[in-house]
Amino acid sequence: MAQVGTVITMNTWTFKSAKGVRWHSGALLYALTAYVAGWWLLFEGGGIGFLPGVLLLGHGMIIAAYFIHECAHNTVFTTNKHNGQLANILGWICGSCYGTFKDIRTKHLRHHVENDDVMWFDYEDFFRRHPRVYKLTTFLEWFYIPAHDILMHSIMVFTAFIIPERRNQLSRNVTVIFIRGALLAAVATLNPFALLGYMIAYMIMIIVLRFVDGLEHDYPYNTNLFGGPISEHKGDLVWEQAHTFSPILSWRYESVNWLILNFGYHNAHHAKPTAPWYELPTLHRELFGEDPQTVIRLWPQLVMYHRYRTYRIFHDAPGIRSVSGPAFLKAAQSAQLTGGNAASFLTAF
Repeated sequence: MAQVGTVITMNTWTFKSAKGVRWHSGALLYALTAYVAGWWLLFEGGGIGFLPGVLLLGHGMIIAAYFIHECAHNTVFTTNKHNGQLANILGWICGSCYGTFKDIRTKHLRHHVENDDVMWFDYEDFFRRHPRVYKLTTFLEWFYIPAHDILMHSIMVFTAFIIPERRNQLSRNVTVIFIRGALLAAVATLNPFALLGYMIAYMIMIIVLRFVDGLEHDYPYNTNLFGGPISEHKGDLVWEQAHTFSPILSWRYESVNWLILNFGYHNAHHAKPTAPWYELPTLHRELFGEDPQTVIRLWPQLVMYHRYRTYRIFHDAPGIRSVSGPAFLKAAQSAQLTGGNAASFLTAF
């Protein structure tokens, strides 16, 4: 590793700043260590190591997922190419590798530019047409099993088979399915409990991602990923901030938010999408002041996640009004919203 001015170079990957190499490298090292240690504990830790292994493995995948988001905004390295290379590696860790990082980045950046939840899969229409699937999904959700998002991730696994516009990715999709399938089959053969631990860890990752995503916007969603009308709010920065919210883990203890790479500081992120994760708490306070009423605290988030866990598909909880903008923020702060599912940046459709 060599230092040239304020730029840090590691092999062919060049970090954007000296500060970035400390924060990014530390978080990446933790994610990889947690991932490897989690697998080791599941295989070698016996009954005592099962729970720590699941938690470490799950959190390693969570940090890897949020780093893919960092790479989409080119906050880690100086070039698109190197951010993309890192994201492709991390995709194998958190299971987003069935599709392409290019698709993830394109859809996510459209979300920022167009102020819209750009989609291909209309899950509300799907559930209306398949009421038995809807009933099964809500039944599982009652037990805190993230069935809705498991459905979305399952579509991602078979993305080239299901989405006509991605038929050109079929050979790649088949190759990834074969490799990951063979690896998981090997795990099941060597240690079925390790596979069970991985499945639980993966669900923990899904739950955490959707827990945070579910309150960050009150955007409508439009099935215009592959064509169709563009949102009327495209480029409207004032509207964007009025309909973006910051569900953080802790206002008093900022370091607690490192558990999700500060992803909850979403107003700051949308105000400056190129700001790396470690700058977001300071940026939030600079832009929006020291008032904790500018964020959604953890307790109402937990209340809403529990209370309305079977209503987040159609937002049809009894007694809950549909609100937006400042009214959405106030409702969220008093735990009077259903929140949402299926908003993960990992599912690029």
